[in-house]
Amino acid sequence: MNSTTIRPARHRSLGDHTWQADAVCQSTEYNPVDPETFFPEPDETDKIATAKALCNQCPVRRTCLDAALEGNDANGIRGGLTEEERRPLHEKIADRLDYSRVNETVSGRDIHLTTAERTAVVHAAYRHGLTTQRLAWLLKVTEEHAKKLYREHRRALRNRELNQPATDTVSSEAGSEHLGRDDFGKAA
Repeated sequence: MNSTTIRPARHRSLGDHTWQADAVCQSTEYNPVDPETFFPEPDETDKIATAKALCNQCPVRRTCLDAALEGNDANGIRGGLTEEERRPLHEKIADRLDYSRVNETVSGRDIHLTTAERTAVVHAAYRHGLTTQRLAWLLKVTEEHAKKLYREHRRALRNRELNQPATDTVSSEAGSEHLGRDDFGKAA
């Protein structure tokens, strides 16, 4: 019987550049690569095609693209995409929400997070009962800021509950009148 194993995503830690050693674009004695290939002019279609072909073979292509987006690197071909192809991704990066990144952060790894992912970390930390000190450490903020994030989160949860439509527990039959709060008398 064949079994397929899906490895969990391995996200780049803060300041981690070790992935670059595995990149196909790194020139070596046996694989000389001209770095200029990855910085073509818009009309140099042969250079663009060559760079993309190299990127398509690269084992760290996704990491390279993430690094370019997270570092706001808008120059050259990165992760197999040209500057123009990455532009819409750059614009949307703050809204990216990858729960595997959130889970890794909550478990203690230092990972680049988007605005949406940072919000999700606060929610997960609150749900799991993490202390403000731990939240501060996870997000690399002060403990005071972590307290503020928890206050804002509690307020958002409270407001969400207040905005939920009330469910009518009394079945309404045709012709019956609706009971109000005062119809139940007073507690002893």
